[in-house]
Amino acid sequence: MTLFSDPADLHSHRVRLVLAEKHVTVDIVDVDPLNLPEDVMDLNPYGTAPTLVDRELVLFDSRIILEYLDERYPHPPLLPVDPVSRATFRMYIYRVEKDWYSRVDTILAGGKPATKARKELKESLTASAPILAAKPFFMSDEFSVVDASIAPLLWRLPHLGIELEGSASNTYNAYAARLFKRDAFAKSLTEAEREMRL
Repeated sequence: MTLFSDPADLHSHRVRLVLAEKHVTVDIVDVDPLNLPEDVMDLNPYGTAPTLVDRELVLFDSRIILEYLDERYPHPPLLPVDPVSRATFRMYIYRVEKDWYSRVDTILAGGKPATKARKELKESLTASAPILAAKPFFMSDEFSVVDASIAPLLWRLPHLGIELEGSASNTYNAYAARLFKRDAFAKSLTEAEREMRL
């Protein structure tokens, strides 16, 4: 199994985190998204990272990769077993991408829209804080793919110029500490990501 991974990208980071959580042996090839190797361009019609190659199978959407890994390597399970809970968790992941990841992309692009996106992301995270206070992990007693999607975002907050305040800050700091102290999280970090917190 080979993962072509952008060492600074949220989507690649969450795939690396799930691979580490499941103790999957994988060759991780760091790629520059602006100068992808021919291998990736031949395999992936969209020319994006992450791209996962498992024998003849090629996957290039991080959500699909996460679900494939959870089904291919069922232990530990990172999605609930029953269909209703699985669908609910998939909706959480969708919302994380739509409400938070999209704003990160705008912030990283810079310019005037970045200031608005930074404010909106901070407000959205603050509004979600009570949900995180209820359970050790996102709406769950166990680490899930939702947490694997949120952890890379929280790691990047200082790099994005976002500082939460008040009770939201306390809630997120406690939640982030639980995520960041996991062995898998430490293993998932690239050098570029470590430098984001220096």
